[in-house]
Amino acid sequence: MRLLVVEDDRDINRQVVKALEEAGYVADKAFDGEEGGFLGESEPYDAIILDMGLPKTDGVTVLQNWRRAGVKTPVIILTARDRWSDKVDGFDAGADDYVTKPFHMEELMARVRAILRRVAGHATSQIACGSVVLDTRSGRVFVDGNPIKLTSHEYRLLSYLMHHTGRVVSRAELTEHLYDQDFDRDSNTIEVFVGRLRKKLAVDLIQTVRGLGYLVDGAQTKG
Repeated sequence: MRLLVVEDDRDINRQVVKALEEAGYVADKAFDGEEGGFLGESEPYDAIILDMGLPKTDGVTVLQNWRRAGVKTPVIILTARDRWSDKVDGFDAGADDYVTKPFHMEELMARVRAILRRVAGHATSQIACGSVVLDTRSGRVFVDGNPIKLTSHEYRLLSYLMHHTGRVVSRAELTEHLYDQDFDRDSNTIEVFVGRLRKKLAVDLIQTVRGLGYLVDGAQTKG
């Protein structure tokens, strides 16, 4: 999963990006509304964390521009404690959720997990597909109740596929959502990680759809 953090306070931006990366996400960052607006419209993010009080272009305007451009990416807005009007303006502009500053990082991470689950149609923090269980809260994977040790890249790949069960995901899409904007992207590495996952999971979970990409069968999925 790939997220964008648009926050002009560099300490908060750094802390949020660090927390996202530690939780197994890929995160890009922007420090003003102009850059953030461009990235949010041009890159395929799974979710965006957007501060309302941004320089150059304010958060409400950025969000309105995204929605007018047809960007449907879920957005969590960050608002000041004494500005209830920010929340109203943000929701009216198209926000999906909000967190009030100062905030606990655990709350923000929980809201990120929840919004990603809702978009993918999952009700809980655990996504089960046959004998494979992905726990988005702990960042762990189990097969028949036994923990499986995965690298961060392997976990992100499995998480994206299990969040999008029932549809074919191309290698190009996986590459766009698993690496940040500065990474030297090579879709051929996806095939390598899929092979590693299949060996570690030792179950028939990830199907190859020739010429199109990879599929996790949604009929087996619960969560």
